[in-house]
Amino acid sequence: DTAMAAQMTNAHRRFLQVLMSKGITEGSEARKLHHHCCETDKVYYAHDKLDDFISTINRHLQPLFMQIRKGMSEEDGRAHYAVVNLAETEVTKLASDYTEIELELFRKTMDLIILSENGFASSTDILNLADKLKTKKMKKKEAEQVLKAFVEDKWLSEKNGEYTLHTRCIIEMEQYILSNYQDVARKCDICCSLAVQSQVCESCGIGMHLPCVRKYFKAQTEPRCPKCNEFWSCDIP
Repeated sequence: DTAMAAQMTNAHRRFLQVLMSKGITEGSEARKLHHHCCETDKVYYAHDKLDDFISTINRHLQPLFMQIRKGMSEEDGRAHYAVVNLAETEVTKLASDYTEIELELFRKTMDLIILSENGFASSTDILNLADKLKTKKMKKKEAEQVLKAFVEDKWLSEKNGEYTLHTRCIIEMEQYILSNYQDVARKCDICCSLAVQSQVCESCGIGMHLPCVRKYFKAQTEPRCPKCNEFWSCDIP
C-alpha cells in the first residue's frame, strides 16, 4: 500500500515543527501552512489533501506516542489542530511548565468549569479557591497571574471575567476529562466529541455544542431533539 509507505518529507517535518511551536493552529492557518510547506519543499500539493498529509505525519509519530489531532472550537465551530502526547496524563502535560500549586489551581478550575451548567467559571469563584489550596495558600494577586498564564498558554480562555477550557485543552485532555468526570462529562450528540459548553435536552439529557445546535436546527422545520424528538426548549444560538 503506497499510502502506508508514504515518507516523511521535509514538508511534513516543517509542518509538524510549526504546529508544535504554536501549541494549536486554526484550520485555515493549517491549510495555508500545508500549502507553504509543500511549495517550499517542492512536493505534491492538493488543497483537499490536508488530512492525508497529517495522516502521513501521524503514522511516523505513532512509535513516539504522539498524534496531530483535529478538534473544534466550541465557540464558533471552526476546526483546529494540535499535537497531542498520548503517553502523558493531564497532569504531566502541564507539569513541566507549572509548579505543583499552580497545577492544583488548574485542576480546581477545571472542576468548576466541568461541573458548571454552562461550561464557564467566574474569576471570583476561581480566586476564592486560591486560599483553600492543599499545597499552600495562594494570594489573589498571584492567582490572577497564574490564570493569565493559563490563558496565554491556551489551556483556558477568558471572556468578560468568565473562564472556560481552551480548544487546545479540550483536544489534548478529552480522554482524561471523559474518564475522570464520568458522571458529568458528556459528548456532543452531533459531532461525538467532548462538549463543555453545550445545550442539554430537558427530556432525555443529551448535550450538543452550540455550533452543532445551530447547524443541526438550521436544516429542521422545528427544533426537536435528535434523540427523543421532544421539543428543544433552549434558545437556538
